[in-house]
Amino acid sequence: MKLDLQKVLASKVTGAGKSRIRIDFEQRDKIKEAITKADIRDLIDEGIISITPAKSNSRGRAKARTIAKRKGRQRGQAKRVGSSNARHNSKHDWINRIRLQRKLLKSFKNRGLIESNDWKMLYLKAKGGFFKHKRQLLQYIEQNNLFKKEAKK
Repeated sequence: MKLDLQKVLASKVTGAGKSRIRIDFEQRDKIKEAITKADIRDLIDEGIISITPAKSNSRGRAKARTIAKRKGRQRGQAKRVGSSNARHNSKHDWINRIRLQRKLLKSFKNRGLIESNDWKMLYLKAKGGFFKHKRQLLQYIEQNNLFKKEAKK
């Protein structure tokens, strides 16, 4: 006894594929009489027609891998694609570093902590890459006594 029509109707009603529709063949006479979507809905409510759960790929391995990556694993030489500059752009490092140094020098000049000729000398040193970071710039200013004794408020 073919119940393809009922399977198709059940598929349309539930939104599941035909292969996921399960029919209780012991009650096939009752199912054979169901020719409308309303009839099919009633049979689904009674449990005569059921839908198997959708199968999907397990995320267990992917989750374990993500946890390992957070810990710093899975980052060896064989996993790397692209140059080191592509993975961590040195130009952006430079941009961030020079912006910070210039902002600091500008604030010192505006507050009157350093003189304009000292500012110019420090600015050019920063431009030339003399200072690796802000801390080194501050150390240089302190060691060479470039801070004014009295700063305007």
